[in-house]
Amino acid sequence: MVKLIVLGLLAGGFFSTTFVLNELMSVSGGHWFWSASLRYLFMWLLLSLMIVLQSRGKFTNLIGLCQLFLQHWRFWCVAGGVGFGGFYAFLCFGADYASGWVIAATFQFTVVASLFVLAFFGQRFSSAVIFYSVMIFVGVVMANIGEGLHAKPNSLPLIDTLLFGALPALLAGFCFPIGNQLVWQASQVHVVSGVSWRERQIAKIPLIKSPLLQNPFHKVWLLTTGSMPLWLVLWLFIRPDLPSGSQLLNTFFVALFAGVIATSLFLYARGHARQSHEVAGVDATQASEIIFALVGGMWLLNTPAPSLLSWLGIGLIVVGLVLFARQTA
Repeated sequence: MVKLIVLGLLAGGFFSTTFVLNELMSVSGGHWFWSASLRYLFMWLLLSLMIVLQSRGKFTNLIGLCQLFLQHWRFWCVAGGVGFGGFYAFLCFGADYASGWVIAATFQFTVVASLFVLAFFGQRFSSAVIFYSVMIFVGVVMANIGEGLHAKPNSLPLIDTLLFGALPALLAGFCFPIGNQLVWQASQVHVVSGVSWRERQIAKIPLIKSPLLQNPFHKVWLLTTGSMPLWLVLWLFIRPDLPSGSQLLNTFFVALFAGVIATSLFLYARGHARQSHEVAGVDATQASEIIFALVGGMWLLNTPAPSLLSWLGIGLIVVGLVLFARQTA
């Protein structure tokens, strides 16, 4: 169990590089579009290389994934565009208006957003889970208000921090579980028992049966590929200046650390958990992203320490996440 917790904490540390490096690129003048899109371009290249290496140098699985993508390209573009593209575009946009640790703390609302997404697909939850979710939400609000009130005189107003920093992070928290749930739903047989609008929408999700989907990295590759059209459309509308060399390097590090290393460590730790409390323990370690992002921001960017209200909010988020993980394991 100790080994799994350590691996989960390592994964949280690598995941937190997303928030720290995004803030670093923002304060350095890098456009949020490149921070977002280049990560997925590098991820796609790294994942493609990993898939080939997993196949002992053969391109069989990669070709199979290309065929699977083309067979259901509309589905993968929606799932990848929302679950990966929308999710990360909102996070990078928010990094222009709030500190990395604030974005990391606000994004933890994704566990609450997951309940709304799962409820849409017909699942129900206990009152305890709902209570812990409210605890996390209150913590997110306290952390953001505390940061806004504690800001320096020349900082952005509280309303700008909330609207352009916290709100995009909250939206990202919804986008991520939507993409993941769509992929899970595509592997299930759809049983439509009525004619409600919700059931008609669920019935539109294609049933995709392929042994390739048993490998989680294959799913990530498909979702990453599906996000590419969104990045192209955003580029056509935004037309940002070309990224600097440092932004290229930092986005590569984000793709490597958060997209590949952190994901690998987390999936390995979760896959080796044998009991429900071990799974809950591994999931709860992801709350460490907030602390790692805070320490990284203070160390690399001289980010001010949070106010007392923000610390209380962070505490509520962490406790809520731990209790939530234990309850849902």
